[in-house]
Amino acid sequence: MTTLNERDAMICRACGNEERASEGYPCVKCGTFICVICNLRGVVTCRACAKDEVPASK
Repeated sequence: MTTLNERDAMICRACGNEERASEGYPCVKCGTFICVICNLRGVVTCRACAKDEVPASK
């Protein structure tokens, strides 16, 4: 019997965890993978896009 070596995993661009690709969302700016856990925590942008955001002034 042949062993399958396929993987359905991606690295979350917000936290760095490896998660199933089908269980995640794209970054709202660039489309890179954001995991479900980060999305549930309110993270909608990857680290690179969040770094480029201008902080809101009060």
